[in-house]
Amino acid sequence: MAIHRDDSVPHRLRLDLPAAHSAGRMARQVVRQFAEREGLSADEVGTLELVASELLSNAVDHGGGRSAMEESELEGDVRMHLALGVSESGWELCVSDQGGGRPDDVAHYLDGEVPPDLEDERGRGFYLLAQMVDELRVDRSRDGKGLAFVARKSARRKV
Repeated sequence: MAIHRDDSVPHRLRLDLPAAHSAGRMARQVVRQFAEREGLSADEVGTLELVASELLSNAVDHGGGRSAMEESELEGDVRMHLALGVSESGWELCVSDQGGGRPDDVAHYLDGEVPPDLEDERGRGFYLLAQMVDELRVDRSRDGKGLAFVARKSARRKV
């Protein structure tokens, strides 16, 4: 498995990952270690790790990875990208995929206003994430091949 990490910019983490769940698991560990090193409180580290996990899982399942558990199951070089920035005022996480789609088709799931239908098999993840962060939005990915989900949260530093 190839995970490329670029932490040449202080307080920023960038990961280029294969769109497989095994890469998502490894990325969660990297995110947790980075957040702890940046001084986020234990509660904020937990929140950030959960948000990253959900967005990465979504990228694998719906963003071109076709629910691949391992990189060897991918059809081609399908990637997902994680960018995390931490500042005194909080953190911003962006996870992008290569699965096509239009931001308008999923934006209404991100507002956290209307609870999902509990009878549906899926569809609760974005609603729950919206309750945990200050902002959750979707844009087109930088490479134009998919979607980019951005989560922002004000954070408290360790005392």
